[in-house]
Amino acid sequence: MRSVKIQKLSVPYPSGKVLLPMKSTTVNFATAARTLGREARERGLLVPGFRCPPRVIGLDRTLKRSNNGVTVAVRVKDRPWVAILADMIEGVIAANRLTPPLADRFRGEMWLALGFTCEALPITRPPQVA
Repeated sequence: MRSVKIQKLSVPYPSGKVLLPMKSTTVNFATAARTLGREARERGLLVPGFRCPPRVIGLDRTLKRSNNGVTVAVRVKDRPWVAILADMIEGVIAANRLTPPLADRFRGEMWLALGFTCEALPITRPPQVA
């Protein structure tokens, strides 16, 4: 397996640090598709195929069901990487027809599998006056 160079970027919200890939988006897309597929398979879920771009112009994500399975198509061009990943994760959820709370748990697990963490920032509250 090839390693992907990443750059740590500090952002004030929401999680403190976000890992941003530095290679081409196509390579990142394929790597993310393999990761999501592996994670779905380990949970006994249907593993959809991924492609880009969607055949319907103007849409960011489409889902096509057939006798051979499900294909999730995601628009990659001119989009933030996290938006692409979110559409890929939601595509797996839609392909498997997951509903809350399973969908919520799966969504969180997929973000962790893709290397994102949620570090809560401390809340500074003013002192209370009695």
